[in-house]
Amino acid sequence: MPRPPTDGPLPAPPSPPPLTAMPAGRVVVLLAMLLGIQPVTTDLYLPGLPALTSGFAASMAQAQLTLTALLLAFGLSQLVWGTLSDHFGRRPILLWGLGAYVLASVACVLAPSMATLIVWRAVQGAAMGASVMCARAIVRDLYAPEDGARVMSRGLTGLGLIACLSAPAGSLLSEYFGWRAALATLAVFGAATLLLVALWLRETAPPPRPGAVRPAALLATWRGILRHPTFWAFSLLTVSTYGGLFTFLAASSFVLLDVLGLSRLQYGGVMFGVSLVYIAGTFLCRHWLARFGLQRTVARGALLSLGGGTAMGVLALAGVHHPLALVLPFCLFAVGHGIHQPCGQIGAVGPFPHAAGTASALNGCLMMLAAFAMGGWIGTRLDGTVFALSNGLWFWGVCVALAAWGLVPRYGRMVAVKVAQP
Repeated sequence: MPRPPTDGPLPAPPSPPPLTAMPAGRVVVLLAMLLGIQPVTTDLYLPGLPALTSGFAASMAQAQLTLTALLLAFGLSQLVWGTLSDHFGRRPILLWGLGAYVLASVACVLAPSMATLIVWRAVQGAAMGASVMCARAIVRDLYAPEDGARVMSRGLTGLGLIACLSAPAGSLLSEYFGWRAALATLAVFGAATLLLVALWLRETAPPPRPGAVRPAALLATWRGILRHPTFWAFSLLTVSTYGGLFTFLAASSFVLLDVLGLSRLQYGGVMFGVSLVYIAGTFLCRHWLARFGLQRTVARGALLSLGGGTAMGVLALAGVHHPLALVLPFCLFAVGHGIHQPCGQIGAVGPFPHAAGTASALNGCLMMLAAFAMGGWIGTRLDGTVFALSNGLWFWGVCVALAAWGLVPRYGRMVAVKVAQP
């Protein structure tokens, strides 16, 4: 991998025009809603996933597709949304994407079969890509990278609060009203987010370059981003930490409910507690950023990620198959996740102030491709034991440490560059 440029950063991009100025609190609330749509979409229906599977007389592999198809569409769609948002602006893309999300959510509620549900979940994931991708790009539009990491951490604290409520709410809805009620809640959340964007969000994207959406220009932009080692250092960090989170999300409902015998309400309590721990990680991230800087914060967080993954794997191999032997180690990993996601997302986008949407999209696509591959692996390894979960998390904990201790220190300098233009 080549070293980053050593001839110093290019001049910082011009400040956004006054129209883009928004109160910081409003920015954080918008970020929390736009980013929070992801845990709402994935976590809220998890407690009802076993009932959904039996209700459609489907296999576990088919049930996993309701999550992995959504995430694959979510990742790939960002490649389109990112380019369009760099050219047309963040606001119109968010309005279109969130509108499509609401419609797809209603279709999921009315799905008559597992196959139909999988299709509409994929459409829902593609629409969700606009929300999450634009949120990350908006932070880069408005803030320098170091400040952006702190603002993103605050937004992810809000995401954590939303995630705290998602699983317990999903447990209650699934227990008393059925899994379709849990899916209906997604449409309500999407509509509320759409309303906030329509009322609050001002355009933040810099003026588009003429011809930026021509194929040659798009390829040049992608090539410039993908050749930059800083992008890869931070993207591999986000891929690894998200891979661990996804492993827990995809496997925990089957392992904790079906293998270890927790009730749906107990499972909702577990997810609530994990979300609280994640929120603590975002607070710790801001504290460490102010004290140690970005690279040392990432390095310290890797101790938590590796420790949690290793503890879960070793306990499982030792025959300690108890809910606490899975949940407590994952809490360590979740604290690390609260550190690595804001740092990694802003680090991957930081070098590209004039192509923040495209860089955000590529980073998001890599995370979702890893999640899709992991979902396929988990679907074939859920065999009535805990090992699909424990081995998967151990693997990702090692990957986080390799990225945080090997790649970020070497290639993590955030150099403001303009990507290649034809």
